[in-house]
Amino acid sequence: MVVKIQIKRILWPTDFSENAARALPYVTLFSEKFQCEVHVLYVLKKYGEWGAAYGDFRQSDYEKMHEWERKTAEERLSEICEKFLNTCPLYIRHISVGDPAREIMKLIDRENIDIVIMDSQGSESHFNFGSVADKIIKSTAIPVTLIPIHKGS
Repeated sequence: MVVKIQIKRILWPTDFSENAARALPYVTLFSEKFQCEVHVLYVLKKYGEWGAAYGDFRQSDYEKMHEWERKTAEERLSEICEKFLNTCPLYIRHISVGDPAREIMKLIDRENIDIVIMDSQGSESHFNFGSVADKIIKSTAIPVTLIPIHKGS
């Protein structure tokens, strides 16, 4: 039995870390091979959920932090896409706010993503396999390609 694989939409979630960047060659390879869209997602933290750990801020302070972070994320996404995804047929940038795993799952459903290509460990993980990667693998029915992070790299 021959299975024909059709990939129209790839999701590459990024936290702008070196680990996330290691997935880029795979994203471009798949995109060029299958001539498909690349959806790039960055998730902003929802600071209000962290409470006093960040200090006692007014709502306007949170809004200013989010606006600055959103603007910075848009600039970084544009830079990455123009520099590293310029050979892809189409790339679409997304920015959302909240829990990274939940936001990835929402985007998978909303955009009918066919495959997720991501690093196995984000910038805040202290283990070889991160909690976001773990949640995505356990929660989705689509293929997920994880790029391992080797010790010493």
